[in-house]
Amino acid sequence: MWAFIVRRILYNIPVYLSIILLLMAGLRYARDPVRSQLSKNPTQAERDAVKQKMGLDQPFVVQYVKFLGKTLTLDFSEESWSQKGRSVGDVIKKAIPPSLSITVPTLMASASISIVIALISAYFRGRTVDRTLVVLAVLGMSISFLVYIIFGQFFGAFWPNQVTQTTPFAITGYEPWMPLLTEGASLRNWVEFCMLPVIIGVVVAIGYDTRFYRAVMVEETTKDYIVTAMAKGASKPKIIFVHMLKNAMIPIITRIMATLPFLITGSILLEMYFKIPGMGFELITAINADDFPVIQAFVAVFAGLFILSIILTDVLYALVDPRVRLS
Repeated sequence: MWAFIVRRILYNIPVYLSIILLLMAGLRYARDPVRSQLSKNPTQAERDAVKQKMGLDQPFVVQYVKFLGKTLTLDFSEESWSQKGRSVGDVIKKAIPPSLSITVPTLMASASISIVIALISAYFRGRTVDRTLVVLAVLGMSISFLVYIIFGQFFGAFWPNQVTQTTPFAITGYEPWMPLLTEGASLRNWVEFCMLPVIIGVVVAIGYDTRFYRAVMVEETTKDYIVTAMAKGASKPKIIFVHMLKNAMIPIITRIMATLPFLITGSILLEMYFKIPGMGFELITAINADDFPVIQAFVAVFAGLFILSIILTDVLYALVDPRVRLS
């Protein structure tokens, strides 16, 4: 297994290097961060001074090699261009907990609920229950994420606060909620600032996940082992909730692992509209400010996590299905 992992890592090194290369080239040839740091009509001397300070006066190859060296050593000590006095590492470090505060509960809840709904739908395939669940899933997929956010903020926080003054949710903002990590933090902060975004994220994800998992379950019902189990007299609940669920784990793992890197980057729309200072929020802020060091660091971390998640997916395939061999 370790030989397989090492080979996959080696195969993906050129992919990772290409991602960083294209990112840095695109940033430098499509944007001019020097302009945002100067007055309206700067002199050439002023432009040269700012470029030297930013390190943009060096050849592109030198900039590329330097950034790769810092990335491999996890040295993100370079100062952010838009947030004076803060290093890139500090920006990333402080953005991870808010992102995980909403993405981890959202992933766990949406996956669990969607799998259960898909199993129920497959159990009652073709009946009223199945049709109703499918219609609700399609309706959920058809509504824009922004609509869920706007209605969620209005009916979940703004309107109850105006009418009853008792809503537990905040419209925007974030406060640390893990008592062991931050002094004065409270679990109540998570309910106030994170639960509403999580509920919205779960509602949005359920529609897509239910459709996918139901299709997987329905396809499994046509397999030979299901027919054999039915011929042997196994009960329908046992066939669906035991045999079929275990054999459907590969596509389930594929979908869950594909979303794993987004646990770090977070949900950009939720973080932007709820003003949660997670990695998605910080990345958009850095893009708007032409903050190259922050953008490059975020993309480097994200690309690395995405490649590792793909490798981990293959390893999990072999663990849950004995027929899969790592070779």
